[in-house]
Amino acid sequence: MPRFTVHVRDEWLTVPCRDLSCTVQWLGLEALKRYIKNKPDNGGIGSVQETSFYVRRCQGQGLLDADDTLEDTLEDNDFVEIVHDVSKTNKKTLITAHSNSPYREPNEYILLDGNNLTSTDLVNLGKALYMIKLTPEAEKKVGQSRALIENIVTENKVVYGITTGFGKFARTVIPNSKLKELQENLVRSHSAGVGKPLSPERSRMLLALRINVLAKGYSGISLDTLHQMIEAFNASCLSYVPEKGTVGASGDLAPLSHLALGLMGEGKMWSPKSGWADAKYVLEAHGLKPISLKPKEGLALINGTQMITSLGSEAVERALAIARQADIIAALTLEVLKGTTKAFDSDIHELRPHPGQKEVAFRFRSLLDSDHHPSEIAESHRFCDRVQDAYTLRCCPQVHGVVNDTIAFVKNIIDTEINSATDNPALDYLAIGVHELAAISERRIERLCNPSLSELPAFLVCEGGLNSGFMIAHCTAASLVSENKVLCHPSSVDSLSTSAATEDHVSMGGWAARKALKVIEHVEQVLSIELLAACQGIEFLRPLRTTTPLEKVYDLVRSVAKPWIRDRFMAPDIEAVHRLLLDQKASHKTVV
Repeated sequence: MPRFTVHVRDEWLTVPCRDLSCTVQWLGLEALKRYIKNKPDNGGIGSVQETSFYVRRCQGQGLLDADDTLEDTLEDNDFVEIVHDVSKTNKKTLITAHSNSPYREPNEYILLDGNNLTSTDLVNLGKALYMIKLTPEAEKKVGQSRALIENIVTENKVVYGITTGFGKFARTVIPNSKLKELQENLVRSHSAGVGKPLSPERSRMLLALRINVLAKGYSGISLDTLHQMIEAFNASCLSYVPEKGTVGASGDLAPLSHLALGLMGEGKMWSPKSGWADAKYVLEAHGLKPISLKPKEGLALINGTQMITSLGSEAVERALAIARQADIIAALTLEVLKGTTKAFDSDIHELRPHPGQKEVAFRFRSLLDSDHHPSEIAESHRFCDRVQDAYTLRCCPQVHGVVNDTIAFVKNIIDTEINSATDNPALDYLAIGVHELAAISERRIERLCNPSLSELPAFLVCEGGLNSGFMIAHCTAASLVSENKVLCHPSSVDSLSTSAATEDHVSMGGWAARKALKVIEHVEQVLSIELLAACQGIEFLRPLRTTTPLEKVYDLVRSVAKPWIRDRFMAPDIEAVHRLLLDQKASHKTVV
């Protein structure tokens, strides 16, 4: 029999329905009847028949038409809520039930064994592109590991975290009758994080990475519990995990405890079907049971650095993407500013053969004027009297190249840590390295906007004075670079003693990971502004054309942002170009 989960004030109610031709109005009335049935004073609602209410989806907040049938608007196990005070309802949210994009379950799997996951794989798991299975070898190792734990309990051995307390309480021996309670108390008490919840993508990454580490067979998790975690991941049932609260000592204890708490059916949980709801109802709606912790399993679920490493994986993958596109954006700026290609000659860079530097110089050569890709703009100033360009133009291989080398170094560390359980200051290093892309980009934006340096109209707009053009867009870039200077202060240079001086030196790696992501986001935004400005500069060089690859970049930008004829609302253009960069539309393989 189909059933629906309805949120009425502070309670979640399950309403079965034999006849799907019943209306949304019927569902709301039935839920209200069930709510007030055992409430004194009808729960403060009054008469059900006289109550004014709407029914809306929990996910997306879309209001449902009262006269529509359940068959046409909802699916079995859907989550909805009752909105009582209609006067306070935002009428703009009155949208049709089917306007929310459906969650499309992936049909491909990644096999996990705890040894071969990469940051690229992890980010794709976060995007729900794959589901998870264990390899047979991993299942065997997990089973063998669990047998050791059971033996410790049976023989009444004293082992930390299995039959003792934690941290300062390591010498407190716990009787066998309370070992389950010990693990449950551990998860509940350590669920002490604060701040906004992780996005669904980041929560998926966190859960997937914890599954991968447990699949190594060293943590003592039972195969039953691990399978339940995998089922929750594959159904996209994701615990409420606050972003703040880890010092990266024994692990990301607070975030991972929140992750485990939801799997236990406590706290809040999100799924594409339910939106945010009580965890036990979300699990039930997907045919899943809450995890019942066995000895050692609470510790197995929360003792690791998967918050740091999962966010670090996203940071590395985004850094890789923006670094590759930064070369293309800088090449377009160099073309607009009529720079020379001689600085990128391969013989020059063989004399200082750092891998990143050589790679960037190669990319510039493949984009700029050559026999293969001639440029009318380059031809127009071939015999000018300029001797050399500014550092921000001719030294891009040296600056961008170091960033590429930094990212490659950190990616190697992250890929190692994905399949282990350690942490170190790699993410501080990543933030400092990637920031240079924004620092040099902002200087190129200044050159584009400054008429004494660009030989273009001031701030890249006609009728200057009446129009301000890119004046404040450059200020935005400058402010983001300035923010990054503060965010690049290493978290790893600071440590505070915790757990009654038991954990007296910690990494602060969680903040390092979140800072790195914020730095990378700022880098993406600064480069978005430069790309817009460079394309605007091209407008003043028409009818001359640049190389075929750079014309493709220009066309890509113009597909989302028109030329700047007169002042208009600029923020949407910056956001649109930022989205292009996030989607890696301006990558080398796309335009060359």
